[in-house]
Amino acid sequence: MTTIADNLQRVRARLAKACAAAGRDPATVSLLAVSKTFDAQAVAEAAAAGQRAFGENYIQEGVEKIQALRMAGWAALQWHCIGPIQSNKTRLVAEHFDWVQTIDRLKIAERLAAQRPAHLAPLQVCIQVNIDAAPSKAGVPATAALDLALAVVRLPQLRVRGLMCIPDQAPDFEAQLEVHMRAKRLFDYIRAQGAAGLEHFDTLSLGMTADLEAAIHAGSTMVRVGTGIFGSRARGSA
Repeated sequence: MTTIADNLQRVRARLAKACAAAGRDPATVSLLAVSKTFDAQAVAEAAAAGQRAFGENYIQEGVEKIQALRMAGWAALQWHCIGPIQSNKTRLVAEHFDWVQTIDRLKIAERLAAQRPAHLAPLQVCIQVNIDAAPSKAGVPATAALDLALAVVRLPQLRVRGLMCIPDQAPDFEAQLEVHMRAKRLFDYIRAQGAAGLEHFDTLSLGMTADLEAAIHAGSTMVRVGTGIFGSRARGSA
């Protein structure tokens, strides 16, 4: 077993244990491997160990990996853009990624919708919410999430799937759980509206390497794990 395969096994065991503690079926929580700053070979190792969904923060780097891995025969991998998107990068995202988890402006959603090739499936998108109202953090305020979701569902070639949140690090499980529960309540509130176009609103992308247990306890349906799978990295962490 490679180190990455070993790490994946440990992360999956953590997920299963956290689900058991929360009384949840492990099948209700998906694992997104955050591969930013790691090369295509590292992704291929994770894919060989059974991982299929990968998250990239840096768009150009992500596209290069997507292209390299498809040429190497890994055409069935699922790629999530989980970083900020500038207007001049929307076409790259629309043409190469399967998911975008960082929609926090209608303008970006409009550009993605216009630039998504017609032969591709709709781009699956999440509204990014600044759930703890940190002043320097991306994401819409919780009070604006529903309005943005309702605006995005009217756009062609996009499918609104849920919310994505990146809370500030908290010192312990209880503090993590408190902010994660805020995200879950907002997710449940939007789902309960039963609005047209939100029939596929089923994803709460919440929790990373350090806080995935609290996120799963709160109700996350997708955890984003980078360092727990690939090890430490030079730029940032997940």
